[in-house]
Amino acid sequence: MATALSNAVQRRAGGSFLIEDQSAAEVFTPEDFTPEHLAIARTAREFFDKEVAPNLEAIQHGDRDLAVSLLRKAAALGLEAVITPERYGGMEMDLVSMMIVAEQFARDGSFAGWHGAHAGIGTLPLLLFGTEEQKQKYLPRLSSAELVAAYCLSEPQAGSDALAAKTRADLAPDGGEYILNGQKMWITNGGKAGLFTVFAKIGGEQFSAFLVERDYPGVSTGAEEKKMGIKGSSTTPVFLDNVHVPASNLLGEPGRGHIIAFNILNLGRLKLGPFAIGGMKNVLQASLAYAKERKAFGHSISDFGVIRHKLAEMAVRIFATESISWRTSGLIEGHLEGFSWDEPDAARRMMKAVEEFAAECSMVKVYASEALDYVVDEGVQIHGGYGYHQDYAVERAYRDSRINRIFEGTNEINRLLTTGMLLKRAQQGRLALVKAAKSLMDEILSGPSLGADGESEEHRLVHNAKKVALLSMAQAFEKFGAAMEQQQEVLSGIADIVMEVFAMESSLLRVEKHAKAGSVGRDMVTVLLRESMARIEISAREVLAACSEGDALRSALAVLRRFAKYDPVNSIALRRSIAERLLSAGHYVV
Repeated sequence: MATALSNAVQRRAGGSFLIEDQSAAEVFTPEDFTPEHLAIARTAREFFDKEVAPNLEAIQHGDRDLAVSLLRKAAALGLEAVITPERYGGMEMDLVSMMIVAEQFARDGSFAGWHGAHAGIGTLPLLLFGTEEQKQKYLPRLSSAELVAAYCLSEPQAGSDALAAKTRADLAPDGGEYILNGQKMWITNGGKAGLFTVFAKIGGEQFSAFLVERDYPGVSTGAEEKKMGIKGSSTTPVFLDNVHVPASNLLGEPGRGHIIAFNILNLGRLKLGPFAIGGMKNVLQASLAYAKERKAFGHSISDFGVIRHKLAEMAVRIFATESISWRTSGLIEGHLEGFSWDEPDAARRMMKAVEEFAAECSMVKVYASEALDYVVDEGVQIHGGYGYHQDYAVERAYRDSRINRIFEGTNEINRLLTTGMLLKRAQQGRLALVKAAKSLMDEILSGPSLGADGESEEHRLVHNAKKVALLSMAQAFEKFGAAMEQQQEVLSGIADIVMEVFAMESSLLRVEKHAKAGSVGRDMVTVLLRESMARIEISAREVLAACSEGDALRSALAVLRRFAKYDPVNSIALRRSIAERLLSAGHYVV
């Protein structure tokens, strides 16, 4: 399995970015793609241009057979089994390669749905948790897309609360089969899938996973759901009526289905990063072209400052999303140095590496999906009335984008998970947040600091942003203690702060790593750091006001003002420069 990190590999703990400095040399960025990564990106891009793009209208109008045929053509190139071992028909490449393919296929939300549900959440449970017998039976057929895969977790009354599932699995008296009964909802690929990963409770209690073939008697799917967006994807309910499933098709251990579900969701959340990036780049490119062509008041609208502001801000958010997505991929790969599927415990090692950065995966999911929503919204605005018309791609992109804030756990759930996982790690002694908070209190009591000698303004902003995150966590924990998990608004506010910190530092380190290669994103980061700090201050004010009042609150706010202070830059001029570069290139460039 190819490794994404060619140098400066160093294992880091999940969440450690809050309390440790990471050198620019350590972070993984898209500028670090290997020749193998660039080759698979080119293959995926050319496949999309040649095979998918000419058929988008037919897919949008419900030609499910065509979508499946395209999946199989992609599979013939290895694009549906990028990390699957070669012995099961895959390419046996790294996680970064899998994400690169996701970005290239994300230029259309519907096709991305087919691909993501099959190659991602449809195949990965078997790859990571299946027995050798199960893998030999199903993985080659999934690698070729002979079997289309689907993931059946959600139910009518169990969405984010997956463990509230009602689907039952009862062991037959002879012990050779499980009998499944229940209903699953919102199943992507449901109308064409041949293999379902179904979550059910054995005896109504033990949450477990099963490999269920469509051809088993009692398996049926309902009508296609009428959706706001991704209309070309297949989304149906799945019904299980006394379905006899061989006991050998139990995936993993009885009662351990949550381990499968949550780990697969972590990977799904991470992949939403490149899915959003691909969508954003596509909309930005369309918006650049339209802005140059559209004339108003005797000028191309690309000459207007407010249009340039929008184009530049779209690029800034793409840059930040790229930075956190690929940095997180690199952090995971740092735990997979020398990884081989021939290792006796390869699947467990892969799973643990992803699990280590579950909080970062949740942040990628939230940040990326909300950045995509911003970009598609501004894309429609730039197109004006035409952006509201179905003849223009941005109209479809606008509708397709909205599901991403619900996919893989809602953004609300992922915000709670982000803060909750970090605090849990601290309580377990796996993340030294308490020690860092105590050091921060000592600094606060010692009076104003000018920062470390020789520290740049950019690094001062990042370091102070981390201090605001620690201050907010410390104040919240002091106020609510063990009951903090009930304070969802506070947890969500802290997550917003932490997420901005991660984006700030990831983007800055990316710029510094490639400084010798030219101005890689320097103006974008200059804008981003100030914008992020302003958003951090707003979130922190709300959190601190929920944790104290009177003189204590005034003192806390005084400290916040000290840390959040920054000198403004001429962001108007910087955005004009960014926009000029984009318009000249005609597509996203850094």
